[in-house]
Amino acid sequence: MSDGLPPAETGRFVTGSILRHVVVMGATGSVGLMAIFAVDLLSLLYVSTLGDPNLTAAVGFAGIVQFFATAVNIGLMIAAGALVGKAVGAHDPASARRLSTSALVLGTLVSALIAGLIALSAEPLLTLIGASGEALRVATVFLHITLVSNPLLAAGMLFTGLLRAVGAAGQAMRVTLAGAVVTAFLDPLLIFVAGLGVEGAAITVCVARLTFVAVGLRDVARHGLLGRPRAADLRTDAVALAVVAGPAILTNLAPSAASAFLARLYAGYGTEAVAAASVIDRLTPVAFCGLFALSGAIGPILAQNWGAGRFDRMRGVLRNAAGVTLAYVSVVWLTLALARGPIAALFGLHGVAADLFGFFCQVGGAIWFFNGLLFLGNAAFNNLGFPLRSTLLNWGRATLGTIPPGLIGAALYGPRGVVAGMGLGSLVFGALGFLLARRTVDRLEGVGPNLLPKTGTAAAPHRAAPLPVGHAHPGPAS
Repeated sequence: MSDGLPPAETGRFVTGSILRHVVVMGATGSVGLMAIFAVDLLSLLYVSTLGDPNLTAAVGFAGIVQFFATAVNIGLMIAAGALVGKAVGAHDPASARRLSTSALVLGTLVSALIAGLIALSAEPLLTLIGASGEALRVATVFLHITLVSNPLLAAGMLFTGLLRAVGAAGQAMRVTLAGAVVTAFLDPLLIFVAGLGVEGAAITVCVARLTFVAVGLRDVARHGLLGRPRAADLRTDAVALAVVAGPAILTNLAPSAASAFLARLYAGYGTEAVAAASVIDRLTPVAFCGLFALSGAIGPILAQNWGAGRFDRMRGVLRNAAGVTLAYVSVVWLTLALARGPIAALFGLHGVAADLFGFFCQVGGAIWFFNGLLFLGNAAFNNLGFPLRSTLLNWGRATLGTIPPGLIGAALYGPRGVVAGMGLGSLVFGALGFLLARRTVDRLEGVGPNLLPKTGTAAAPHRAAPLPVGHAHPGPAS
């Protein structure tokens, strides 16, 4: 597309009700995310009805390894959204268009490289986290098929991040919703009618990602966010994007590392425990998708208000988002606790698997409230020029907040103790992340208007006095 298209619109989050912006952006994001996560859960349900716990475990193992590739895509999406959001807030549409174009070109290339590396080492990685026998074989096949479409996933995620950066929450929702609808219809056809089983589920993933691109490309172009890529711009913007994307990728790799460690712990209790963990991993994004959407929603709102110098509104964003998090988690927690038995039966969980799943439903709300606070902190750090703090907090949670309590809990209480250990790490690092986010906004205000972020460049941490990080997540850090 040529550079002659209409420029990206100016910031819409610097005026109006903060709570309304937070709720609308979060709600529209939730619809799209829930659609994706729900059909992902439905795919696992279809696989579980095939009657082989090894297949259910295989999908879980493959998901853990695949998220290492997804973490890179998330980091690129965060960087693109943060930089474009600041440019939009500062009324610099030319920079917004240039950065969007560069992010799409560079992101697609990087995602292809990462997918190739993971595909080559798929079997050793799966073995490392406890996969063996039939589960190992099936998980390897699933990965080899789905990783081919990773560049499509990267482009689709970038499209949603760019649309949120200009405030087009409804259009960002349509990108993910379109892929979800395709998945809902195609999955049963390939798994059951065509008799492809797990391979059919993997093929559906690829088709859904192609749908993301088909829908997202049109909407991003309509906002004037696509220009002609230039080699000089790509070199310059690669540095700006890397400043934010690098720490953001490391941040999102942290929950992958933690999940890999937990999977190995669960593997010690047999295939049924791994199957239960797989159901939990697929169910929680559906149940708590509002927290993922909320963290993604406040990023552009914070970025635009930072570009406009509205620090009072930035504090209001964090305050309102924390209140919405508490209300949302309370409702979901009660629902899970009451429905834990029927859900376990639906997925064919018995014995150890049913016990582990039921315990998680009883305590998961508390865990995910503090996870939600950590997500909000991640969004603030990544969009306000302090991505390293998000990295440190998430790796602190993935190591100090996961390994010691997980091992101690497993030794004392078995599989239930692993879940309890996760909760302890979430409490400590979630509360710390949110408090540091509030302090970050205060410090940014203290540096004065002359040090607001320059559009078109990454906001470097030296723009504000650094916070102490010596005090030192499942899901994307937005």
